[in-house]
Amino acid sequence: MITEIKDLQDVAAFMHCLIEESVNAHPDDSFSDYVHIDTGLPTYTNEEAALRNRLMEQAFEVCEGNHADIYSVMQEIFLKETGLDTFIPLPSAVIPDSGI
Repeated sequence: MITEIKDLQDVAAFMHCLIEESVNAHPDDSFSDYVHIDTGLPTYTNEEAALRNRLMEQAFEVCEGNHADIYSVMQEIFLKETGLDTFIPLPSAVIPDSGI
C-alpha cells in the first residue's frame, strides 16, 4: 500500500492497491465501514482504515487540483482492471497528462 498521494499517478496506484485487496471502493465511503461479506468482520483494522481514509482525502485533493473527477477516474480504473469495461461503458475520464 502506498503511503502518500501527491499526483494523479499516485491516485491510480492507490486504486490499483484497493483492487488488489479485492475491495470495491467508493470515494465517499469510510474504510472503517468495510466488512467481509462472508464473515461480517471488518475488512481493515482501525489503523489500516485510517491510512486508507487519509489517502482517499489526498486523492480528492489531487484530483480537484488537476480538474479530474475522482469518481470517474476511480471507476474507469476499476472497470478496466476487473474487465468489467467489456460490459459497462467507461466514464471517459482520462486523467490529464498522466498517460492513464
